[in-house]
Amino acid sequence: MTKSAILAALLSPCALVSASCSAEPVGDSASPEATATAEVGEEVTVTSASDFNAVSLGAFDEPWAADFAPGTSVLFVTEKAGTMKFVDTVTGRTGTVTGMPEVDYGGQGGLGDVAFLPSESSEALDRRTIYLTWAEAGDGDTRGAALGKGTLVCEQADACTVDGLTVIWRQQPKVTGRGHYSHRIAFSPDGQYLFLASGERQKMQPAQDLSNNLGSVLRLTLDGQPAPGNPFAERGSPSDQIWSYGHRNILGLQFDAQGRLWDLEHGPQGGDELNLVESSDNYGWPIVSEGIHYNDDPIPDHSTRPEFHAPAISWDPVIAPGDFTFYSGKLWPEWQGQAIIGAMKPTAVVRVAIEGDKATEVARYPFEKRVREIVEGPDGALWILEDGEDGRLIKLTPG
Repeated sequence: MTKSAILAALLSPCALVSASCSAEPVGDSASPEATATAEVGEEVTVTSASDFNAVSLGAFDEPWAADFAPGTSVLFVTEKAGTMKFVDTVTGRTGTVTGMPEVDYGGQGGLGDVAFLPSESSEALDRRTIYLTWAEAGDGDTRGAALGKGTLVCEQADACTVDGLTVIWRQQPKVTGRGHYSHRIAFSPDGQYLFLASGERQKMQPAQDLSNNLGSVLRLTLDGQPAPGNPFAERGSPSDQIWSYGHRNILGLQFDAQGRLWDLEHGPQGGDELNLVESSDNYGWPIVSEGIHYNDDPIPDHSTRPEFHAPAISWDPVIAPGDFTFYSGKLWPEWQGQAIIGAMKPTAVVRVAIEGDKATEVARYPFEKRVREIVEGPDGALWILEDGEDGRLIKLTPG
């Protein structure tokens, strides 16, 4: 296969074409709509205000997560069915990654997060530690999330492999169903620990049970062992992994510039949350929520049970968050320190200001499609991945 054919197969269409997306500040009515072309043959509906310049760098098949290899302009993208690809966001060079795990694909399950150690920043891609999460099949009709660690080896311009991928952590127990894996990764600012989101797998009650590691945020060593000093260490395994509990389905996990950990969490019908995550705290699910059950049965809210840690902000109607990042770049100086959230319902990017332990939505930017992933690039640009088949990779810069 020629190099041009490889490029077409990996990222199709691959023409870099500008578009614009628009802002809808909270409380304001939407601007009049216009159309712009983001890719060859495709029209995108946007508002007339040009808050962003948008450039498409191709499409992926059900993309789920992305991470820049530190020190490079190369973005690695996981695809839910079990593949991973990369693109140099400066040159357009693309490639595939082999050595991937066998995933249990279906429902919300498949290949999940990808993360690199910030301490291994280098201009060379070759020989760096890589972490992956995925849904793993168990006995019978059970499954659970797994965390693996390996070495990224890149000996060709258009191909890398994950060498020695080893499972270093698993959800306990594996259960039936294919939802609420969470399996997002974040590294502590000192580089010593790996924090991992473990969803309650749509079983609800495990989130209040410290004898399992579901419905929790976990604090692990870089090799997947319980970190020293965890709040429930005296209870033994797997409680000794747990940092906080009472969580539902975490799809974003990030540290802010002050070194504080936050999670972005799907609620039930209503009640999506942004939480400041603190050691030993119980966030209340399924006893309390800012939403209701899907059958319309009520759930007491956090104000009725002050012993549970209430969210910094919640949404009803929901925003169905995909992921978020705390902006630190220079392209939007006024955004620094704010949470920039990819939303899937409504389809938007949501901007949230943080003050102390509280948060306020300050702007909402409608997009044509669901925003599954959002990451900040080395130059301060924002990169989004659309959800689903042919989910485009789009670079956002100020309009």
